[in-house]
Amino acid sequence: MSERAAPLHVTTGGDVSALADRVVANLASAVHAAPETLRLPLLCLLSEGHVLVEDVPGVGKTVLAKALARSIDLRFQRMQFTPDLLPADVTGVNVFDRQSGSFQFRPGPVFANVLLVDEINRASPKTQSALLEAMQETQVTVDGATHELERPFLVIATQNPVEYEGTYPLPEAQLDRFLLRTGFGYPTADAEWEMLERRLERGVDEVELHSVVDRETLLAMQRAVEGVHVDESVGRYVVDLVAATRESPSVSVGSSPRGSLALVKLSRCRAALDGRDFVTPDDVKSVAIPALAHRLVLRPELWVQRRSGEDVVREILDHVRTPATETP
Repeated sequence: MSERAAPLHVTTGGDVSALADRVVANLASAVHAAPETLRLPLLCLLSEGHVLVEDVPGVGKTVLAKALARSIDLRFQRMQFTPDLLPADVTGVNVFDRQSGSFQFRPGPVFANVLLVDEINRASPKTQSALLEAMQETQVTVDGATHELERPFLVIATQNPVEYEGTYPLPEAQLDRFLLRTGFGYPTADAEWEMLERRLERGVDEVELHSVVDRETLLAMQRAVEGVHVDESVGRYVVDLVAATRESPSVSVGSSPRGSLALVKLSRCRAALDGRDFVTPDDVKSVAIPALAHRLVLRPELWVQRRSGEDVVREILDHVRTPATETP
Protein backbone atom coordinates (compact mmCIF):
# COMPACT_ATOMS: atom_id res chain seq x y z
CA MET A 1 0.00 0.00 0.00
CA SER A 2 1.21 3.49 -0.82
CA GLU A 3 1.59 6.14 1.82
CA ARG A 4 -0.56 9.15 0.98
CA ALA A 5 1.32 12.37 0.46
CA ALA A 6 -0.21 15.47 2.03
CA PRO A 7 -1.64 18.00 -0.46
CA LEU A 8 0.84 20.77 -1.23
CA HIS A 9 0.37 24.39 -2.28
CA VAL A 10 1.44 24.91 -5.90
CA THR A 11 1.44 28.33 -7.55
CA THR A 12 4.67 28.81 -9.53
CA GLY A 13 6.96 27.05 -11.97
CA GLY A 14 9.45 26.63 -9.14
CA ASP A 15 6.88 24.68 -7.12
CA VAL A 16 6.13 22.46 -10.12
CA SER A 17 9.84 21.87 -10.72
CA ALA A 18 10.52 20.77 -7.14
CA LEU A 19 7.55 18.38 -7.10
CA ALA A 20 8.39 17.01 -10.56
CA ASP A 21 11.93 16.26 -9.39
CA ARG A 22 10.46 14.13 -6.59
CA VAL A 23 8.37 12.13 -9.06
CA VAL A 24 11.24 11.64 -11.54
CA ALA A 25 13.56 10.51 -8.73
CA ASN A 26 10.90 8.02 -7.65
CA LEU A 27 10.57 6.73 -11.22
CA ALA A 28 14.35 6.43 -11.56
CA SER A 29 14.45 4.04 -8.62
CA ALA A 30 12.15 1.65 -10.51
CA VAL A 31 12.97 2.22 -14.19
CA HIS A 32 16.45 2.38 -15.70
CA ALA A 33 16.09 5.09 -18.33
CA ALA A 34 17.49 8.54 -19.05
CA PRO A 35 16.00 11.33 -16.87
CA GLU A 36 14.63 13.08 -19.97
CA THR A 37 12.83 9.89 -20.97
CA LEU A 38 11.28 9.63 -17.50
CA ARG A 39 10.12 13.25 -17.68
CA LEU A 40 8.12 12.76 -20.88
CA PRO A 41 5.19 10.80 -19.34
CA LEU A 42 5.07 13.36 -16.53
CA LEU A 43 5.04 16.20 -19.08
CA CYS A 44 2.15 14.45 -20.77
CA LEU A 45 0.26 14.01 -17.49
CA LEU A 46 0.71 17.69 -16.63
CA SER A 47 -0.47 18.63 -20.14
CA GLU A 48 -3.53 16.37 -19.85
CA GLY A 49 -2.39 14.38 -22.89
CA HIS A 50 -1.56 10.77 -23.69
CA VAL A 51 1.61 8.84 -24.52
CA LEU A 52 2.39 6.29 -27.24
CA VAL A 53 5.46 4.21 -26.40
CA GLU A 54 7.03 2.38 -29.33
CA ASP A 55 9.74 -0.04 -28.23
CA VAL A 56 10.69 -3.69 -28.07
CA PRO A 57 9.24 -5.85 -25.27
CA GLY A 58 10.98 -6.01 -21.90
CA VAL A 59 12.48 -2.52 -21.62
CA GLY A 60 10.24 -1.34 -18.75
CA LYS A 61 7.13 0.19 -20.31
CA THR A 62 4.72 -1.52 -17.89
CA VAL A 63 6.96 -0.83 -14.92
CA LEU A 64 7.10 2.87 -15.79
CA ALA A 65 3.30 3.15 -16.03
CA LYS A 66 2.84 1.44 -12.65
CA ALA A 67 5.59 3.52 -11.06
CA LEU A 68 4.05 6.76 -12.29
CA ALA A 69 0.64 5.83 -10.88
CA ARG A 70 2.14 4.83 -7.52
CA SER A 71 4.31 7.94 -7.31
CA ILE A 72 1.21 10.15 -7.54
CA ASP A 73 -1.21 7.82 -5.73
CA LEU A 74 -3.42 7.36 -8.81
CA ARG A 75 -5.69 4.46 -9.75
CA PHE A 76 -3.96 2.20 -12.26
CA GLN A 77 -5.43 -0.26 -14.75
CA ARG A 78 -3.71 -2.40 -17.38
CA MET A 79 -5.26 -3.86 -20.53
CA GLN A 80 -3.70 -6.33 -22.93
CA PHE A 81 -5.17 -5.59 -26.35
CA THR A 82 -5.87 -8.71 -28.41
CA PRO A 83 -7.80 -9.33 -31.67
CA ASP A 84 -10.84 -10.72 -29.81
CA LEU A 85 -11.22 -7.72 -27.47
CA LEU A 86 -14.52 -5.82 -27.79
CA PRO A 87 -15.22 -2.10 -27.21
CA ALA A 88 -17.37 -2.98 -24.18
CA ASP A 89 -14.34 -4.69 -22.63
CA VAL A 90 -12.71 -1.23 -22.59
CA THR A 91 -15.54 1.16 -21.73
CA GLY A 92 -17.86 -1.04 -19.65
CA VAL A 93 -21.35 -2.43 -20.20
CA ASN A 94 -24.93 -2.12 -18.93
CA VAL A 95 -26.03 -5.23 -17.04
CA PHE A 96 -29.62 -6.04 -16.06
CA ASP A 97 -30.11 -6.18 -12.29
CA ARG A 98 -33.01 -8.49 -11.40
CA GLN A 99 -33.44 -7.05 -7.92
CA SER A 100 -33.92 -3.46 -9.08
CA GLY A 101 -35.47 -4.41 -12.41
CA SER A 102 -33.21 -1.97 -14.24
CA PHE A 103 -29.91 -1.88 -16.07
CA GLN A 104 -26.80 -0.99 -14.06
CA PHE A 105 -23.62 0.32 -15.62
CA ARG A 106 -20.46 -1.66 -14.85
CA PRO A 107 -17.42 0.52 -15.60
CA GLY A 108 -14.61 -0.93 -17.71
CA PRO A 109 -10.86 -0.58 -17.17
CA VAL A 110 -10.89 2.85 -18.82
CA PHE A 111 -12.25 4.24 -15.53
CA ALA A 112 -8.81 4.78 -14.03
CA ASN A 113 -6.37 7.66 -13.68
CA VAL A 114 -3.55 5.86 -15.50
CA LEU A 115 -4.56 3.29 -18.13
CA LEU A 116 -1.82 1.15 -19.66
CA VAL A 117 -2.87 -0.29 -23.03
CA ASP A 118 -0.37 -2.96 -24.00
CA GLU A 119 0.08 -3.58 -27.74
CA ILE A 120 -2.71 -1.27 -28.81
CA ASN A 121 -2.28 -2.24 -32.46
CA ARG A 122 -3.23 -5.89 -31.81
CA ALA A 123 -6.91 -5.04 -31.24
CA SER A 124 -9.31 -4.33 -34.11
CA PRO A 125 -9.91 -0.74 -35.24
CA LYS A 126 -13.40 -0.92 -33.68
CA THR A 127 -11.88 -1.63 -30.26
CA GLN A 128 -9.09 0.92 -30.73
CA SER A 129 -11.72 3.58 -31.47
CA ALA A 130 -13.37 2.89 -28.09
CA LEU A 131 -10.52 4.91 -26.58
CA LEU A 132 -10.98 7.99 -28.77
CA GLU A 133 -13.79 9.66 -26.83
CA ALA A 134 -12.09 8.92 -23.52
CA MET A 135 -8.78 10.35 -24.71
CA GLN A 136 -10.25 13.46 -26.31
CA GLU A 137 -13.13 14.35 -23.99
CA THR A 138 -12.41 12.45 -20.73
CA GLN A 139 -15.72 10.64 -20.93
CA VAL A 140 -17.31 7.51 -22.43
CA THR A 141 -20.77 7.04 -23.91
CA VAL A 142 -22.51 3.66 -23.52
CA ASP A 143 -26.04 3.07 -24.84
CA GLY A 144 -26.60 6.81 -25.14
CA ALA A 145 -25.55 7.60 -21.55
CA THR A 146 -22.40 9.64 -20.95
CA HIS A 147 -20.12 8.79 -18.05
CA GLU A 148 -17.40 11.22 -16.94
CA LEU A 149 -13.90 9.95 -16.19
CA GLU A 150 -12.04 11.18 -13.13
CA ARG A 151 -9.21 13.60 -13.78
CA PRO A 152 -6.33 13.27 -14.17
CA PHE A 153 -6.66 10.71 -16.95
CA LEU A 154 -3.62 9.39 -18.81
CA VAL A 155 -3.45 6.66 -21.44
CA ILE A 156 -0.04 5.07 -21.94
CA ALA A 157 -0.32 2.87 -25.04
CA THR A 158 2.48 0.62 -26.27
CA GLN A 159 3.25 -1.06 -29.55
CA ASN A 160 6.13 -3.15 -30.88
CA PRO A 161 7.85 -1.30 -33.75
CA VAL A 162 9.35 -4.52 -35.16
CA GLU A 163 6.58 -7.14 -35.20
CA TYR A 164 3.62 -6.12 -37.38
CA GLU A 165 2.18 -9.55 -38.23
CA GLY A 166 -1.47 -9.80 -37.20
CA THR A 167 -1.67 -6.14 -36.15
CA TYR A 168 -3.94 -3.24 -37.09
CA PRO A 169 -1.77 -0.12 -37.62
CA LEU A 170 -3.15 2.97 -35.91
CA PRO A 171 -4.68 5.40 -38.44
CA GLU A 172 -3.31 8.92 -38.61
CA ALA A 173 -6.43 10.32 -36.90
CA GLN A 174 -5.79 8.13 -33.86
CA LEU A 175 -2.03 8.73 -33.80
CA ASP A 176 -2.84 12.43 -33.73
CA ARG A 177 -4.73 11.92 -30.42
CA PHE A 178 -1.46 11.07 -28.65
CA LEU A 179 0.25 14.17 -27.35
CA LEU A 180 3.65 12.57 -27.83
CA ARG A 181 5.39 9.39 -28.94
CA THR A 182 8.54 8.11 -27.33
CA GLY A 183 10.69 5.03 -26.76
CA PHE A 184 13.08 3.82 -24.06
CA GLY A 185 15.82 2.04 -25.96
CA TYR A 186 18.03 -0.61 -24.40
CA PRO A 187 19.59 0.17 -20.99
CA THR A 188 23.31 0.72 -20.58
CA ALA A 189 25.44 -2.19 -19.41
CA ASP A 190 25.69 -0.68 -15.89
CA ALA A 191 21.94 -0.10 -15.68
CA GLU A 192 21.18 -3.63 -16.85
CA TRP A 193 23.55 -5.12 -14.31
CA GLU A 194 22.02 -2.98 -11.55
CA MET A 195 18.62 -4.40 -12.48
CA LEU A 196 19.97 -7.97 -12.34
CA GLU A 197 21.73 -7.29 -9.05
CA ARG A 198 18.52 -5.99 -7.50
CA ARG A 199 16.70 -9.11 -8.69
CA LEU A 200 19.37 -11.35 -7.14
CA GLU A 201 19.34 -9.51 -3.81
CA ARG A 202 15.61 -9.01 -3.31
CA GLY A 203 14.14 -11.83 -5.35
CA VAL A 204 11.62 -9.43 -6.97
CA ASP A 205 11.72 -7.47 -10.20
CA GLU A 206 9.86 -4.35 -9.06
CA VAL A 207 10.76 -1.79 -6.41
CA GLU A 208 8.07 -0.94 -3.85
CA LEU A 209 7.29 2.74 -4.27
CA HIS A 210 5.48 5.24 -2.05
CA SER A 211 3.55 8.21 -3.37
CA VAL A 212 5.46 11.49 -3.28
CA VAL A 213 2.67 13.66 -4.74
CA ASP A 214 -1.08 13.22 -4.28
CA ARG A 215 -3.89 13.70 -6.80
CA GLU A 216 -4.94 17.14 -5.54
CA THR A 217 -1.37 18.40 -5.73
CA LEU A 218 -1.03 17.09 -9.28
CA LEU A 219 -4.20 18.94 -10.31
CA ALA A 220 -2.72 22.09 -8.75
CA MET A 221 0.47 21.50 -10.76
CA GLN A 222 -1.63 21.30 -13.93
CA ARG A 223 -3.26 24.64 -13.08
CA ALA A 224 0.14 26.21 -12.36
CA VAL A 225 1.42 25.14 -15.78
CA GLU A 226 -1.47 27.06 -17.38
CA GLY A 227 0.08 30.22 -15.96
CA VAL A 228 3.39 29.78 -17.81
CA HIS A 229 3.80 32.68 -20.26
CA VAL A 230 4.20 32.07 -24.01
CA ASP A 231 5.55 35.12 -25.83
CA GLU A 232 4.15 35.88 -29.29
CA SER A 233 7.57 35.32 -30.88
CA VAL A 234 7.70 31.81 -29.36
CA GLY A 235 4.11 31.11 -30.42
CA ARG A 236 4.89 32.15 -33.99
CA TYR A 237 7.99 29.94 -33.88
CA VAL A 238 5.70 27.02 -33.04
CA VAL A 239 3.43 27.96 -35.96
CA ASP A 240 6.44 28.16 -38.32
CA LEU A 241 7.70 24.72 -37.25
CA VAL A 242 4.32 23.09 -37.82
CA ALA A 243 3.85 24.92 -41.13
CA ALA A 244 7.26 23.62 -42.23
CA THR A 245 6.06 20.03 -41.73
CA ARG A 246 3.29 20.72 -44.28
CA GLU A 247 5.70 22.23 -46.80
CA SER A 248 8.51 19.70 -46.47
CA PRO A 249 9.18 17.75 -49.71
CA SER A 250 9.68 14.64 -47.57
CA VAL A 251 6.13 14.73 -46.21
CA SER A 252 2.85 13.90 -47.95
CA VAL A 253 0.70 14.99 -44.96
CA GLY A 254 2.05 17.39 -42.35
CA SER A 255 0.94 18.12 -38.82
CA SER A 256 -2.49 19.57 -38.10
CA PRO A 257 -3.08 22.49 -35.68
CA ARG A 258 -3.32 19.82 -32.97
CA GLY A 259 0.46 19.53 -33.35
CA SER A 260 0.82 23.25 -32.61
CA LEU A 261 -1.29 22.86 -29.47
CA ALA A 262 0.80 19.86 -28.41
CA LEU A 263 4.02 21.86 -28.80
CA VAL A 264 2.67 24.75 -26.73
CA LYS A 265 1.35 22.47 -23.97
CA LEU A 266 4.54 20.45 -23.70
CA SER A 267 6.75 23.55 -23.91
CA ARG A 268 4.89 25.13 -21.02
CA CYS A 269 5.39 22.01 -18.92
CA ARG A 270 9.05 21.82 -19.94
CA ALA A 271 9.57 25.41 -18.78
CA ALA A 272 7.78 24.70 -15.48
CA LEU A 273 9.95 21.63 -14.87
CA ASP A 274 12.97 23.93 -15.24
CA GLY A 275 11.47 26.29 -12.65
CA ARG A 276 10.54 29.06 -15.12
CA ASP A 277 7.23 30.83 -15.71
CA PHE A 278 7.97 31.59 -19.37
CA VAL A 279 8.70 29.47 -22.45
CA THR A 280 11.89 29.74 -24.51
CA PRO A 281 12.59 28.44 -28.04
CA ASP A 282 14.81 25.77 -26.46
CA ASP A 283 11.78 24.43 -24.59
CA VAL A 284 10.00 24.08 -27.93
CA LYS A 285 13.00 22.35 -29.52
CA SER A 286 13.33 19.88 -26.65
CA VAL A 287 9.81 18.51 -27.19
CA ALA A 288 9.43 18.99 -30.96
CA ILE A 289 10.47 15.47 -32.00
CA PRO A 290 8.22 13.49 -29.60
CA ALA A 291 5.36 15.93 -30.23
CA LEU A 292 5.47 16.09 -34.05
CA ALA A 293 7.24 13.07 -35.58
CA HIS A 294 4.30 10.66 -35.25
CA ARG A 295 1.92 13.18 -36.86
CA LEU A 296 3.73 13.16 -40.21
CA VAL A 297 2.91 10.90 -43.14
CA LEU A 298 6.13 10.48 -45.10
CA ARG A 299 6.41 9.95 -48.82
CA PRO A 300 6.70 6.23 -49.72
CA GLU A 301 10.24 6.53 -51.09
CA LEU A 302 11.52 7.63 -47.67
CA TRP A 303 10.72 4.21 -46.21
CA VAL A 304 13.16 2.69 -48.70
CA GLN A 305 15.77 5.22 -47.62
CA ARG A 306 15.11 4.28 -43.97
CA ARG A 307 14.28 7.86 -43.03
CA SER A 308 11.79 8.56 -40.26
CA GLY A 309 9.56 11.32 -39.01
CA GLU A 310 12.19 12.06 -36.36
CA ASP A 311 14.76 12.76 -39.11
CA VAL A 312 12.37 15.15 -40.86
CA VAL A 313 11.63 17.09 -37.65
CA ARG A 314 15.37 17.40 -36.95
CA GLU A 315 15.88 18.90 -40.43
CA ILE A 316 13.03 21.34 -39.86
CA LEU A 317 14.51 22.43 -36.51
CA ASP A 318 17.82 23.12 -38.29
CA HIS A 319 16.21 25.20 -41.04
CA VAL A 320 13.48 27.22 -39.30
CA ARG A 321 14.87 30.43 -37.84
CA THR A 322 14.96 30.52 -34.03
CA PRO A 323 13.55 33.78 -32.64
CA ALA A 324 15.49 35.98 -30.26
CA THR A 325 13.46 36.33 -27.07
CA GLU A 326 13.85 38.40 -23.94
CA THR A 327 13.03 37.28 -20.41
CA PRO A 328 9.59 38.71 -19.51
